[in-house]
Amino acid sequence: MTIPLIDLYAQYQSIKPEIDDAIQQVIRDSAFIGGSYLKTFEDTFAAYCQVPYGVGASSGTTALHLVFAALGIGPGDEIITVPNTFIATVETIVQTGAKPVFVDVCDDTMNLDPTKLESAITNKTRAIVPVHLYGQLADMDPIMEIAHRHQIAVIEDAAQAHGAEYKKNRAGHFGTAATFSFHPAKVLGAFGDAGIIVTKDEILAQKMKMLANHGRVEKYEHEISGYNYRLDPLQAAILQVKLKHLETWLEKRRDHAQFYNTCFENTNIKTPIERAGNRHIYTYYVIRTQKRNAIEKALQEADIAAQVHYPIPLHIQPAFKKLGYKEGDFPVAEETANEILTLPLYPELTRNQIQHIAERVLSVF
Repeated sequence: MTIPLIDLYAQYQSIKPEIDDAIQQVIRDSAFIGGSYLKTFEDTFAAYCQVPYGVGASSGTTALHLVFAALGIGPGDEIITVPNTFIATVETIVQTGAKPVFVDVCDDTMNLDPTKLESAITNKTRAIVPVHLYGQLADMDPIMEIAHRHQIAVIEDAAQAHGAEYKKNRAGHFGTAATFSFHPAKVLGAFGDAGIIVTKDEILAQKMKMLANHGRVEKYEHEISGYNYRLDPLQAAILQVKLKHLETWLEKRRDHAQFYNTCFENTNIKTPIERAGNRHIYTYYVIRTQKRNAIEKALQEADIAAQVHYPIPLHIQPAFKKLGYKEGDFPVAEETANEILTLPLYPELTRNQIQHIAERVLSVF
């Protein structure tokens, strides 16, 4: 039984007529840059996140860079984030000329630890970027309280948290802005790279729209120097179709995660923790075990895909050596990096497949 980490074709097959029709409409209208398909999705997704403004971007990475640029972050500034995230969170900080400052994470959720946050703040700190890792929001109340007290912006890196909730509020509701990735492997995925920023700040939204489109007001009138970070309307139309199905898919993901949890009860496998008041959407189903490598090998031998998100914390990546961090600086992030393993989880997965995966995992013990 071959089982991929995610089956994108199975998802396409489940809504094929809707997707094909949406693509054909864009082609018939030759609406390939800007226009109504883009605006409709921006507005709809922002409303889904419980905020008024959405700004499409060409990827989750460019979405982050747009926020930093629109806030005027640059050389001499510092931005606080976590070391156990995809490199895009930090490389976009470096691209502005600002300095990334890391804090360690909570052992249970692997999200930013608010108790370690305040000691990292200096008079150069311009923003805090909590990463909602694997589909669960960071502990936003204390993060927002500390940020407000120090008058620091909060930018949610919600690339893995479409529809995730903290105390009944969705990802994107809390910060100055929030960025999402629509990479094909995300729970809401495009047919290529795509992203969006959502915000409650109308002025910030207008500036990001300009920056994403060469800084233009009219076709050949450019108020500022910007970028070509536009979201493709073809991707927006595809995402608009998928958004209608997102809640159904999220509930299936949650059901699958609970079944995995049942399979691993009373074993040495640490299963994902969903904190009280949270709605974890399980973008990745990540177990923790000291036998990670043996399990990964057993799964590979059974034609079951597995992956490590992420094996090397960013503070010890060669790309960020100049920041001066060393092994041992963030012990929780480092310990979890040696234990984590992502198992297949997607709506089209069957109970029999999950049972088969779990049996192969437990065979190592």
